[in-house]
Amino acid sequence: MTAITILGAGVMGLCIATELAARGTTLPRIIDPAGKPGAQACSWRAGGMLAPYCEAESAEPVVLRLGLDAADWWQANGAEVVRRGTLVLAPSRDRTELDRFARLTQAHRPVNGDEIAALEPELAGRFPRGLHFATEAHLNPRAALLALRDRLEAQGVAIETEGTPAGLIVDARGLAARDQLPDLRGVRGEMLVIRCPEVTLTRTIRLLHPRIPLYLVPRGDGIYMIGATMLETGGKYRVTARSAVEMLSAAYALHPGFAEAEILELGSDARPAFPDNLPRLRRRGGTLYANGLYRHGYLLAPAVARMAADYLLEGRKPEFMDEDHP
Repeated sequence: MTAITILGAGVMGLCIATELAARGTTLPRIIDPAGKPGAQACSWRAGGMLAPYCEAESAEPVVLRLGLDAADWWQANGAEVVRRGTLVLAPSRDRTELDRFARLTQAHRPVNGDEIAALEPELAGRFPRGLHFATEAHLNPRAALLALRDRLEAQGVAIETEGTPAGLIVDARGLAARDQLPDLRGVRGEMLVIRCPEVTLTRTIRLLHPRIPLYLVPRGDGIYMIGATMLETGGKYRVTARSAVEMLSAAYALHPGFAEAEILELGSDARPAFPDNLPRLRRRGGTLYANGLYRHGYLLAPAVARMAADYLLEGRKPEFMDEDHP
């Protein structure tokens, strides 16, 4: 079997390496200047929502189809997956947003105020209506990436900081691959990590708002990741004051207890995306480019990794394949 070298230790690179190692035919090399998963990859600052039905509100149907077994894949590969569903809420004045979300999605159950309180007691009396997507899940992205790294190291695959790629090359460098993929663009996301032990929420919450929808993902021990923004941009920037204020205001609208939260981290990065916001496997000579996860990194990386392994090891042309794209 020809040697395989993977460039990049973000979610795409580590998922492909995991799939290749699991097939038992070849152990790939991984090269990443950082030597480990970390802040060099936008997947380090992701929400970690495994929410295919909610994503269908704005994504192509293929995202739902390919994301349905993502939670199972992550759990099978050592990640701690929390399967408590997603609760979608909206302030009373924005109830039309909730109706619109319900029309565009499936596999949800309408819940009233009492049912919301039963699911999340901290939200009792705060929202009259919502939607519960019971089969959805979430994970801690950083812990999940480190779990993949540890499993790969146990199999004899270490992340090298430098070296000459050999054999077939899988370029999974994310936005850094724009030097070879001119149609790749950056879509900026901003996130906030807070600690607020006074508020106990156990599942992903999506708060709908026509201007700044917010998602909140529990990390445990009173820590929450908050994300909201999706801005078209070509680069990486620090979080703006406006975005920080809007995220905090939305969190306060969800629960006033967040006013006492301690801010642990503000982060911003640019997600790699192609024009249709769907991922691609693109072969050019001896290099296979795996990129374009957009906002669906942890949801779609397992499916794209399986496609990449099928192609590299068995020659099966994957669904998201561009042959010899200019």
